[in-house]
Parts: sequence; structure tokens; C-alpha cells
Amino acid sequence: MIDPTLSHLSDLAFEGAMAGYLVALVCHALLMASSHVRKQAPAAAAVSAAVSVPAFVAAGGAPMTADTLSDRGSAADSAPVGAAVPPAPGAEQRHTRFAEQIGRAAVIVTAIGFACHVLALVLRGFAAHRPPWGNMYEFTLMITGAAVATWLVVLWRNRFARPMGIYVMTPITVLVFLAGTVLYTRSAPVVPILNTYWLNVHVVAISLSSGVLMLSGLASAAYLGRLRYDARVAAGAIDPARSATRLPEAAKLDRIAYRAAIAGFPFYTFAIIAGALWAEVAWGSYWSWDPKEVVALASWVVYAGYLHARATAGWRGKPAAWISIVGLATIIFNLFFVNMVISGMHSYAGLN
Repeated sequence: MIDPTLSHLSDLAFEGAMAGYLVALVCHALLMASSHVRKQAPAAAAVSAAVSVPAFVAAGGAPMTADTLSDRGSAADSAPVGAAVPPAPGAEQRHTRFAEQIGRAAVIVTAIGFACHVLALVLRGFAAHRPPWGNMYEFTLMITGAAVATWLVVLWRNRFARPMGIYVMTPITVLVFLAGTVLYTRSAPVVPILNTYWLNVHVVAISLSSGVLMLSGLASAAYLGRLRYDARVAAGAIDPARSATRLPEAAKLDRIAYRAAIAGFPFYTFAIIAGALWAEVAWGSYWSWDPKEVVALASWVVYAGYLHARATAGWRGKPAAWISIVGLATIIFNLFFVNMVISGMHSYAGLN
């Protein structure tokens, strides 16, 4: 028996999570945009210093005559029209304070959205009187919720990581939106084949570990973005004095990606083993070459390769990061394309 009131409250909580993630995404976009600030050029600073000399004091401390003032006026009039205007006193401090407030707001609304995210799952479970991970809508919410939870842990331990939020919240917001539109299904009992304790073991492990590995891939994407910025600065295409980036140093982003992969990979391995055991109970075979099984194994191989490459000289840095992004692509491919396009033994989770 489905409780319609709790089901409706779950949908409202989901809408609250969606709104929170959208606001967080806007805040992160503003934080990223605030890094591209035109700073005062050295020549403009020199002109500013010359103009700021008191009118009654000449060079060397002597009183200025009318002729000296006339010469100064002529020099000022002959200055280039397009010369940069120095910022008002305290402008840089105000800009830094604004960026700090935007970054803090992004974290707060992300945490609020995550609280609504968890509440939507809990209320849906109570409404259907079962664990809330029995169809693709709920499964997607589990994965994205795990990714957001990992992101909040990263922010708690590494405050400098805030600016990479644009790389994290953009795909998460898109996935949550797709979950609420394309994958949404009303609360209902699970199909008989899912009515087993293996649902709690396998699905929880695979969804939570996939969310953590997803964050690893997103951190690798931010790492490549920082490398590209550094390369353009080195080539002279970007003047760091005029347009800076707020992304953390490349080494720090690489470390976040590596640690997230280390945390998620063992649980992903356990999830695949648990899935094989469940398959033997349900279908009489540990491995059936089902499309979802094959892609899950491919994801495992890719992330195993990433961890190996990250620890191997010559593969660290950009090559390992690209392997991590390939792993992220396989997880998203397995989450959506396999279930929505390819028919298989896992095609019973609320999409047919």
C-alpha cells in the first residue's frame, strides 16, 4: 500500500534539492567568472602615482610653479585615451570579500540541496514501505547523492577546492534533472525479482561507489582544466596579472581525484562480486554477459588502470587523468544508455 502523502512530500523534497543545486551552480559560475578580473597594469600604476603627487610639491620637494603645473597638465592631456584607470582604494579587497561570500553561499545551498536530496529518498522509502533504490529514478538519486556527499566531504577537508564546484555541480545538476524528468516513476512496490536482501547489498554498494568514482572523474576534469590554463600562461596567451583562475593548483586537484578513486574502487569491486552472487541466485549463472554487467566490468577495468597509471612513472598527470575521465564516461553510459536503449536482463527497473 503506497502512502500518497509521503510520496508527494518526497517529490517536493526532490524539487527542493533540484532548486538548491541550481542555485549552487549559479554561485559557482559567479565564483568562476569573478576570477577573470582586469587588474591594474604597471604602466597605469605609474601614471596614477605621478598624478597623485600633491599639486603644491614638485619633484625634489620644491614648490610647484605655474609653469610646472602647466607642464603636468600637458603631460596628462597627452596620455593615451585608452589608458587603464586604477581601481578605487579597497576595490581588490571588496572583490575578494565578494568571492568569499559567493563561495560560502555555494557550499551552504549545496548542503541544503543535499539535505532535501536525502529527505526525498527517505520519504519515498517510507511511502512505498521498501528500500528507496528499486528503480532507475531512485538509483540515479542514490548515485548523485553519493557524489554530492563526497563533494561536501572534500569541501570540509579542503576549503581551497571550492572553485572546482563548477566542474562538479554542472553534471550532477544535469543528472538530477534527468532523474526527475526522464527517469521519474511513481512510488510503487518493487518487482518480485528485486524483492530480496541482495537488493540492499548490491545496489547500495554499486550506487554509492559509483558516486564516489564519479567525483574522481570530475576532479580529473578540473585538473585538466587547470593544466590547460597553466599551459596558456606559459605560452603567453594569458596574462595572469590581468586574468587569473581560482581553480586550485593542479597537484591538489590530482590528489583529490586519486584519493576519491582509492576510496570508491574497493566498494565498486565488492559491488560487482555481490552482483555476480545475486545473478547466480536469480538466474542460475554468475555471469551472463548482460550489457550492464559488461559495462560495469569495463568501468572496473578502467578505474583499475587509472590507479595503476597514477602510481606508474610516465603515466602520472595528464595520461592518468584522461583514463579517469574515460571511467566517468563508462559510469554515465552504464547509468543511462544501457538501461534506456539496450534491452537486457537488467531492464526491469522502472523504465519498461
